[in-house]
This record gives sequence, C-alpha cells and structure tokens, in this order.
Amino acid sequence: GWVDNFDPGWTPNTTDAQGRRYCFARQPAIARWNLERLAEALAPLADADELAAGIERYGEVYNAAFATTFAAKFGLAAWDEDDADLVDAAFSLLQRAEVDMTIFFRRLALVDPQKPDLAALEPAFYRSELLALHRDALGAWLSAWGDRVLADGEPAAQRVARMNAANPCYVLRNYLAQQAIELAERGDPARLHELLAVLRHPYDEQPGQEAYAARRPDWARDKPGCSMLSCSS
Repeated sequence: GWVDNFDPGWTPNTTDAQGRRYCFARQPAIARWNLERLAEALAPLADADELAAGIERYGEVYNAAFATTFAAKFGLAAWDEDDADLVDAAFSLLQRAEVDMTIFFRRLALVDPQKPDLAALEPAFYRSELLALHRDALGAWLSAWGDRVLADGEPAAQRVARMNAANPCYVLRNYLAQQAIELAERGDPARLHELLAVLRHPYDEQPGQEAYAARRPDWARDKPGCSMLSCSS
C-alpha cells in the first residue's frame, strides 16, 4: 500500500485496521521489534553483547538516514536539530489539511523561497474547504520554510535538483494498480505495461503521463483494492 493523503495512522491492511500495529508512523518501531525477535532467535548462537549492540546500531542508522532523507525532501542543504520542529509542523499540517504527501513534496520544489506562494501546492489538497481552513497556517509554515532554505545560501537549481531526486513524481498508488489488474483480468494488459514503464523512472517528469501523478480520485477512497487489502489479496 501507498500513503495518499498523509495520515500517520494509515495502514493498508484490513487485518491491521483495528489496532494499527503496523501503521505508517509505527514502521520504525516495528522494524526494531522485528530485529529484537531475530536477536532472540539467534541468542543461542551469538554473543549477547554483540546482539544488543546490533539493535542499538539500528537506531543510529535509522536516525542518520532520517536526517539525510528529510533534509533532501525539504530542500535543506544539511540537517540541523532545529529542523525537527519545521518538519513536525509540516506533517501536522499535512494531516489536518488532508494533503497528498507525494504531490506536496514534489511541488514544494516549485515554491520560490523568496516569495513563498501556496498556489504551487494547491493540487496536493483533497478538500478545498480544508485548504481554506488552514490557509493561514500553511502560509506561515511556507514562510518559515523559505527563511530556512535561504539561510543555506545555495543556488536554487542545486536545491531543486536534490529535492526532485528525493521526491518521486510517480508512485504505485493502490487505485492505479487496481485499475491495471482489472483491465489485465479482462485480457487488456496495455495499462499494466504503461504503468510499469512510467514507474521505471519515478523521479523524471514524463510528458503525457500526468494522470499517473494525480491525486487519488474520490471514487477510490473506500473502494476495495484501492484503499485497503487483506493479507491474502
């Protein structure tokens, strides 16, 4: 499954819908939990201190990867501890305003940090009334983001290139996969082949393929196969 509108509690699996043990926000913790269970299985064969050090190493590697990845996604030359507040505020707004995560990050590169304008991000919003409700807060966040980006003092082209290399234009959204599957089951594999061709270059703008970079349509919000799946799907 793929996150459309940002929701830390989102899970793609029907069997996880009640407890949300494996939801998006819990992935780092669940990854560590799985490693701890692996360490338990290996305990009779390995040194306990080495296993414990390996578990702790996971946290170090994850934190370093998080900093590098999110600095690139937000267009920052390097991560600073103070950037955590800016990132947390962004994700809070993305959730409250029901914003498409993929489109938001891709189009953030289009915003001029010297004159931050929300217009470039409007295609990422699923509900116009939520955009209107949070417009002021979003504008304030964009201004703060612009100040932070400008503080790096790097050329705009360099920043934009780094952002576009970290933020895909195309992702395998559930509804796109479901459409391709349904057509293939009826004997028409053309959509499947076209989708695969687009996804081979997810970070490149591909003229004529804009439909594959669009928001999830409303009809797919709760449709089986387009929103959640079972383990056996």
